[in-house]
Amino acid sequence: MSGIEGRLSHYVTRRTLLKTMGAGALALSTSGLAEACGLGSVKGTSTNNTKKIVIGYVSPQTGEAAGFAAGDNYVIDGIRAASAYRNGFKAGGKGYDVQIVVKDSQSNPNRASQVAQELVNSGVDLVLCASTPEVTNPVADFCEANGVPCVATIVPWEAWYFGRGAKPGSAFNYTTMFFFGLAEFAGCFVPMWDRMNTNKLVAEMYPNDADGGAFRANFPGLISKAGYRSLDGGAYADGTSDYSGMISKFKDGGAELFSNVPLPPDFNTFWKQAAVAGWKPKLATVAKVLLFPADVTSLDTLVNNIATDCWWSPYHPYKSSLTGQSAKDLADGFEKKSGQQWLQSLGSIHSLFEIAHAALTAVSDPHDRKAVAVQLKSLKYTGISGPLDWTAGPVPGVAIQQPVGVQWKKGSKWPWSMYVVDNSLNKDVPLNGTLTPTNG
Repeated sequence: MSGIEGRLSHYVTRRTLLKTMGAGALALSTSGLAEACGLGSVKGTSTNNTKKIVIGYVSPQTGEAAGFAAGDNYVIDGIRAASAYRNGFKAGGKGYDVQIVVKDSQSNPNRASQVAQELVNSGVDLVLCASTPEVTNPVADFCEANGVPCVATIVPWEAWYFGRGAKPGSAFNYTTMFFFGLAEFAGCFVPMWDRMNTNKLVAEMYPNDADGGAFRANFPGLISKAGYRSLDGGAYADGTSDYSGMISKFKDGGAELFSNVPLPPDFNTFWKQAAVAGWKPKLATVAKVLLFPADVTSLDTLVNNIATDCWWSPYHPYKSSLTGQSAKDLADGFEKKSGQQWLQSLGSIHSLFEIAHAALTAVSDPHDRKAVAVQLKSLKYTGISGPLDWTAGPVPGVAIQQPVGVQWKKGSKWPWSMYVVDNSLNKDVPLNGTLTPTNG
């Protein structure tokens, strides 16, 4: 096990297990958990003997992570109306009606596990889930324990894989995912830093939680290979209201670049205090925050030229494998229907249902959970999120997207918009903005 993988496994696994199952569950193995729940008999088989395929979907539609799911209803309405779903799936020479059952995790890992159990008990053929480890991990854990195929997205792959107890080279039997990880964060941010004339000292705002631990343990090593040095502001508790000590450390240390992975309210508080204190890094590259338009409201002009990662946008030149609509079509449709600005999550959720269609129609019996799971782990296809290949790794069951670097700038249609300013990792996506220092 490499140092990176070992540290991720150590700190994420404990947190995930404690939050998801409670300390008493640590004594249960995966199979023991299934037996304790009285579900051992369903592993690998479906209780659905009808000519209907049932797909479950779990996301944080309410609670602190609800912003991730703001576009879910629009996407799922479109999926249900798409001919492939409306007319039913063909598999093994037979036709099947398709039902989608939506569950809200309420941004709570215990609730996520509970609704996963409800779906499994009802006899679903496949579970899809999205947005943050607090949703994806407990859902995937329950599905894995009970032999139900599951696909997750919008979660760093290390947090999903190592956070659930996997070891390098090992594979889950029933659960898969697609997104990206720490190497891609570095591959997205470093090229933007390289275009700034700086002293290569990066101020790092990493909280005392799973995401902060992942970055603290691994990101400095990744960026040091490109000649960058780290100035850690120190682990802090989520919900901290006074960042004056950290800001003084960054200011006195002369850090000219900024990296973070905080909760959105914490970043807003920090960034406002930094402006008052006069610490203004040449380029701020943020993770986990400023992913969605609603995140920028509280900062207003302070958001100008802050950079972040973008994994899907109207500028991505990809089309749906289900409907043929382009990424721009999907984004424009959401804006017209909702009156709100497009979201990165739109493409990811649409892709989940592309993947479900591809896997369930490729097997002779869509109720054969083992066969569906095998199909998911060997899937290669191109859709609205671009090419996805589960056979390429980096570990079994994981497909990687390549993000681009974007900056928030004054928009024409909306007050603030993302502009693609660096496409080092994904040349398919055209540039439509110029990389500008966050603070000149």
